[in-house]
Amino acid sequence: MALKLRSQMPELTGATEWLNGELSKEDLVGGKPTLIHFWSISCGLCKEAMPNVNEFRDQYNEQLNVIAVHMPRSEKDLDLDEIKKVAAEHGISQPIFVDSEHKLTDAFENEYVPAYYVFDAEGQLRHFQAGGGGMKMLTKRVNRVLGIKEEK
Repeated sequence: MALKLRSQMPELTGATEWLNGELSKEDLVGGKPTLIHFWSISCGLCKEAMPNVNEFRDQYNEQLNVIAVHMPRSEKDLDLDEIKKVAAEHGISQPIFVDSEHKLTDAFENEYVPAYYVFDAEGQLRHFQAGGGGMKMLTKRVNRVLGIKEEK
């Protein structure tokens, strides 16, 4: 079972490596809301969803922190060069927490890729979803956290 709604964001510790910059929970909480998305190089759905995630990241650039967490699902997923290559191919420019030892995955009690966690500015979990598609729902939830009214 994943983190419960209203849970505090776990500390971002235990990364095997950070790509595209490193962040801590302190860097994120108290500023703006944060989207943390789990993905894996062996996950086809993750790769399909990446253009949407990137578009989302760019659209909300000023209002939202976006962090990727690479969660390996097999031995092959531990190859750092491959992670860098796939990240580059899919335009992942946000910080990537490489979680080869599943430390953050365990802290989030996350079992899925892709998985999306939306935290408000105070670091409380407001939305969780897993699986492909669903960007409409994610957009709705992020807009709610940001206080953006949607056009009817």
